[in-house]
Amino acid sequence: MPRLTRASATLLAFAATGLLSPAWAEQMMFHADLTGAAQVPPVDTAATGAADVTVDSDAMTVSWTVTYEGLSGDPVAAHFHGPASPEETAPPVIDISANLAQGSAEITPEQMQMIQDGQTYINIHTEANPDGEIRGQVMAAAQ
Repeated sequence: MPRLTRASATLLAFAATGLLSPAWAEQMMFHADLTGAAQVPPVDTAATGAADVTVDSDAMTVSWTVTYEGLSGDPVAAHFHGPASPEETAPPVIDISANLAQGSAEITPEQMQMIQDGQTYINIHTEANPDGEIRGQVMAAAQ
């Protein structure tokens, strides 16, 4: 059996702890379909939308791409809200108003957990619907 030198034993110890492996962030993918019917209470609108969301657990960021059409007017605000099930409402936790179409933000461990647990929703607010015109629960994306 080969004899381990102090240097090779140290190298093996570092490898076992993961200190020599590359730091790969876990990229978690989520999706939301945005409709007026998902609002609580439901909103009568022809507007629809979709959001693709990525959480980077190493950088502690969330990024999004949101598309929508048919709103009653220009969006006046947009947020991730939580924690809430699809039947509940909750306060905004991440403001995406300034970069609705595409953006990113730093998140807290609690916000990351809410997203992972399916306890956040994206809500787009308009002047005609200040509580939100279309909404969609952020859920793990189909693989």
